[in-house]
Amino acid sequence: MNEEMRRLFTIVDKFPHLKIAIWGDIILDEYIYGFTRRISREAPVLILSYQKKEFALGGAGNTLLNLQALGVETTAISVLGDDESGRTVRNILAAHGIDAGPLIADPKYPTPLKTRILAGEENTKKQQILRIDREGRVPETSGLTKKLAQALARAARDCDALLISDYHYATVKTDLFPAALAAFKKSGKPVSLDSRFRLLQFPGVTIATPNEPEVEEALKRPLGGEEGAVRKAGAALLKKLRSPALLITRGSKGMALFEKGRPPFLLPVSGPTDIVDVTGAGDTVISVFTAALACGADPRDAARLANYAGGIVVMKKGAAVVSPRELKQAIASES
Repeated sequence: MNEEMRRLFTIVDKFPHLKIAIWGDIILDEYIYGFTRRISREAPVLILSYQKKEFALGGAGNTLLNLQALGVETTAISVLGDDESGRTVRNILAAHGIDAGPLIADPKYPTPLKTRILAGEENTKKQQILRIDREGRVPETSGLTKKLAQALARAARDCDALLISDYHYATVKTDLFPAALAAFKKSGKPVSLDSRFRLLQFPGVTIATPNEPEVEEALKRPLGGEEGAVRKAGAALLKKLRSPALLITRGSKGMALFEKGRPPFLLPVSGPTDIVDVTGAGDTVISVFTAALACGADPRDAARLANYAGGIVVMKKGAAVVSPRELKQAIASES
């Protein structure tokens, strides 16, 4: 066992000693499967013969499951509707041994539900033919905001890190962010950020993990997948965020880590390049990176581990998770 492998194994072994708070939007993903054999007489559309229905968690929910799979104790700071989808989310969390009690229920908020219709012949791979999103925004009420602020204050005392998973449903309130950031930083605890549309509204985080399209959106300029453009964009975004580090995920081109006072650290993609499914891969990456930082790991070692985890999860179908054993196997296979 070489020095790098030993170092990374040691970090992974520390994961079960952590407690991490996840502040963000929990999404319920619904998958409806069926067979297609003919076209409707009523309109030029496929007729789907219903086969089955499955549920999974997306957004902050998938991050919770990823951290739990790593052995990390979690606490969720989130809002669910008092509806069927919210109850389904609670049931899924309970089935995974995650306490859903602290989750805030609000009757005016519809739990985000994304329904995907997948169709194909009986013995062929199903393809997604339609997605239906049922969405709303977390209300801006003083009572709910107070509950979120109290949950964040408790987490700053009890947890080793804060992971922000912002899918723009307004669970993550920008007016609560400065106090939460200060409380965690006061104790030297990392705060990580995954924000789909509001990356620059959370300056000062320890690390942000955008993908290339999110970087393009934040900076309002195309990257074209070119390494030189990514280097310039990373440096510019790091400055705008006023953060110690920034990790840009690049799909099949790997990752790029930017740190103040250090040259960019480029990581080629880990594992096979014939990717099966990138759904939820960003949740896996930030989960592993945050856990590693909470263990006291150097950002480059955290990026190495996150890269291994990303390479594993994209070879699985749907929003998947990675176990410590899988992480160690990937490290050993490439060391």
